[in-house]
Amino acid sequence: MYLVTFMGNLLIILAITYDSHLHTPMYFFLSNLSFADIFFTSTTVPKMLMNIQTGTKIITYEGCLSQMYFSMLFAVLDNFLLAVMAYDRFVAICHPLNYMVILNPQLCGLLLLASWLLIVSVYYGTGFGVYLSSAATQNSRARATASVMYTVVTPMLNPFIYSLRNKDIKHALKQLFRCEAV
Repeated sequence: MYLVTFMGNLLIILAITYDSHLHTPMYFFLSNLSFADIFFTSTTVPKMLMNIQTGTKIITYEGCLSQMYFSMLFAVLDNFLLAVMAYDRFVAICHPLNYMVILNPQLCGLLLLASWLLIVSVYYGTGFGVYLSSAATQNSRARATASVMYTVVTPMLNPFIYSLRNKDIKHALKQLFRCEAV
């Protein structure tokens, strides 16, 4: 599932970068969502795979904090990018004639920058989380299943949901593979 997530999101980024017809706000945000999904899964899954392979469940305190920090960072970034993409679709549907005027490159850059400014809030949020975390124990199997669903399955499905059903992306991927074959 990790390789499908990584490769699917990477193909989306390459297709959008390669095809100049896809250089629109919608695909700009979609490529950033794919970027965030790659890094979101890459913060936890490699360590999880190593733990499964070696049979150990050990992580250093520093490793745990950094893994939590980056997991939260990219999870929050995903959420903000999804909100920005919803706004993009709202403008496209409700104001189609003014779409390119409203979502000009400057506004797209500002929206992306605002999404990234969730670094600061995530940084402080992790500090509060460490101090406010509950010592209550839960079923570790249920927690692990929920973690896998959130950190692996959702980012794996994003390329299929947001782009592989899209004829423009399919066309760009075909062109990308044709170019690579030559």
